Amino acid sequence: MKIKIGLLPRIIIAILLGIGAGILCPGWLTRVFVTFNTIFSSFLGFIIPLLILGFVAPAISDVGRGAGRMLLATALIAYIATLSAGLLSYLTGQALFPTMIEPHSYITSVNDEIAILPYFTIDIPPIMTVMTALVLAFTLGLGAATLNSDYMKGWLDDLRNIITLVINKAIIPLLPLYIFGIFLSMTVAGTVGSILSTFARVVIVIFILHVLILVLQYLIASLFSHRNPFKSLWTMMPAYFTALGTQSSAATIPVTLRQTIKMGVNKDVAGFVIPLCATIHMSGSTLKIVACALALMITMGYHYDISMFAGFIAMLGITIIAAPGVPGGAIMASLGLLSGILGFSEADNALMIALYIAMDSFGTACNVTGDGAIAQIVNRLFARRLSTPGS
Repeated sequence: MKIKIGLLPRIIIAILLGIGAGILCPGWLTRVFVTFNTIFSSFLGFIIPLLILGFVAPAISDVGRGAGRMLLATALIAYIATLSAGLLSYLTGQALFPTMIEPHSYITSVNDEIAILPYFTIDIPPIMTVMTALVLAFTLGLGAATLNSDYMKGWLDDLRNIITLVINKAIIPLLPLYIFGIFLSMTVAGTVGSILSTFARVVIVIFILHVLILVLQYLIASLFSHRNPFKSLWTMMPAYFTALGTQSSAATIPVTLRQTIKMGVNKDVAGFVIPLCATIHMSGSTLKIVACALALMITMGYHYDISMFAGFIAMLGITIIAAPGVPGGAIMASLGLLSGILGFSEADNALMIALYIAMDSFGTACNVTGDGAIAQIVNRLFARRLSTPGS
């Protein structure tokens, strides 16, 4: 009798094996997995814009004239969620960090990550950027809905079917191996533990805040969906653990989309909201950036106040929308704000990058899991207007 192991157990096993193998695995074998990860990551980078185009455009076309209102509602809900997470992070940090962190304490420089080079690489450049794919998806979807073109809608549906086939037959089966390689490399490099140990108590606070944010988001969503918020959260756990490994909201879209539909969200709503929120909903990333920035300012003895951070959070919620769907994209997009609003030096920014990337997976996991809550709210507002019934 063949035993079928679900995606969530496979991901957890991959994480544990990756950490264990990082201690025992010889260098040549580590490079084999690094080579696979490099190629698979390049393939993901190629497929992500097509994935967004393949899901968002037909979803907009199916929604029809309500797409404009649905887009505005989704963007507004995502921005409010991002702002709320940032403000909660600041208020919590302001209450706890001064008693946890000694000002003017010496911070040792962060060691460069040990370079683990692949045996070879295959460059697969994407045919367009993520933002170009989103704009093109909106244009084609709204155009097909406005013209009511059966030919165009059929073409978009075929594109969605092709991308779905790629996801089911290639991406999802290989994800556990990809995640194994990521955690293997992190363990061999050894930089994550040293960085986290410096801000260990801050990390604990950030993790608790992540859990609190997700519970609050699903409690609010349950007011619209009338579903048990904790059952909904459990349904989204495969997306959470996938994001822990991939460190990319965009790369986790296939799993997030599947689990969102399992929660009872209309498939057209899910196909519209999930790829969109992978770019515009950044609650976990904002929470983490704000907490790390505040902790660093307290450590260095820098001046700050709530008005400074309120402006920073408001701009951050907009700026990181342009962040690429890759590990560390949000912190890279926020460096200008850290320098311009908070007055960070290049050395401060370097430490922020190291600290953020060390915990990148937790923020990404919070982002993608929260996308499901937003999808539930949007589903309640717009699902009745759609022609296609929910799954």
